[in-house]
Amino acid sequence: MALGKARKKQQGSLWVETRQLEAHGPNPFYEQINRILEKRGFDRRVERACRKYYAEKMGRPSLAPGIYFRCFLAGYFEGIDSERGIAYRVADSLSLRRFLGLNWEERTPDHSTLSKTRRLLSLGTHKAVFIWMLRLLAKEGLLSGKTVGIDATTLEANAALKSLVRRDNGASYDEHVAQLMKAEGVEAPTAEQRARFDRKRKKTLSNQEWVNPHDEEARVTQMKDGRTHLAYKAEHAVDFEGGAILAVTVQPGDRGDCESVHTTLCQAMNAVVDLAGRKADPDAVGEIPQVALGGVEEVVMDKGYHSKPVVWVLRQAELRTVIAEPDRGRQNWKGQEGEQEAVYANRRCVKSEGGKALLRKRGEFLERSFAHLYDTGGMRRLHLRGKDNIAKRLLLHAAAFNLSLILRKLRGAGTARQTRDLREALCFWSWVLRQAAQGLHS
Repeated sequence: MALGKARKKQQGSLWVETRQLEAHGPNPFYEQINRILEKRGFDRRVERACRKYYAEKMGRPSLAPGIYFRCFLAGYFEGIDSERGIAYRVADSLSLRRFLGLNWEERTPDHSTLSKTRRLLSLGTHKAVFIWMLRLLAKEGLLSGKTVGIDATTLEANAALKSLVRRDNGASYDEHVAQLMKAEGVEAPTAEQRARFDRKRKKTLSNQEWVNPHDEEARVTQMKDGRTHLAYKAEHAVDFEGGAILAVTVQPGDRGDCESVHTTLCQAMNAVVDLAGRKADPDAVGEIPQVALGGVEEVVMDKGYHSKPVVWVLRQAELRTVIAEPDRGRQNWKGQEGEQEAVYANRRCVKSEGGKALLRKRGEFLERSFAHLYDTGGMRRLHLRGKDNIAKRLLLHAAAFNLSLILRKLRGAGTARQTRDLREALCFWSWVLRQAAQGLHS
């Protein structure tokens, strides 16, 4: 076999025609997204919503709101977890430049610009973009709001357990162990002595006693895989008709499901009320509205949400509950006639054929939203700190997920990768059909 030629250094041309840089044409996936956004006046609406945050003649040149939000939409579709990664990908892709509305000569946003703009824009502005996406789904007939499913997952915070300090005196973990040893007569323990003493003593990391100074809202939490880490809790409310995310909330990682469900369900119901043209209750934070929206009738959850107070409150709100019930054995219902009636009614719903079908749908709709946002979407391991900052990213991720439902209806694919695979499959089968036709003619 002949020896191949050595690789030579390439010297670029002095002048390059811009049309040569787009030899393959625009990306059809992102072109379809832009058509949907431009048809509904997305840029005009977000500029109007963000106008109060921008000054006419102060500071450096600003980042247009339409470009800012498109960057994070692209982050979801490309599965990029960090703002630095989004900035690198946008600068490297001609298709994403076109998606942002930038030509070859214009500079793409830097990661610091994305971060500063995110901190500048309020959480309410990001929620407005999320609600606007829900309106698109409603106009496309992909949103019902009749049956809502709720579930939660844990997200690993951008903070380490070894950086924890005491809330009372600010001492680190090693300093706290040294203080305990000093109380027992050991004045200046070495690191080896501290480790030996710490292994033998009974210890806990209580969130009431310990806090991370770099992210005070993160909580010590047991993760899904059994590890203990600082984490947040993300909770979704999903429409069981089309799979749209109606609400996404970020809460402390140690908050129980029975405590967090009220906030998420309240936001989901208020969103559906707003989409139906009725005035939602702005003060109903953490409370279930007493009159459900015409259309919101059922709430589906797993056994982690089952408790007497939760089932009773939802029953009072005239909502049909389908909540999987854990085996608690025989219970004492003395003085709890209302709770007993609500629990028995929920048990009948769970055992019915319709209830079993709804519980099976949990894996289809609820688990799918978690997989797209956190696994393929890249948000399982957080790169931001603070509940509001994380909620802003998650709201835009959820808005992109809802937008993908429209794309799946129009094109049969909800991501750029699925669009590429679909095109490759079409090319393959067209080649097969041509070969078959040539074989028949011959």
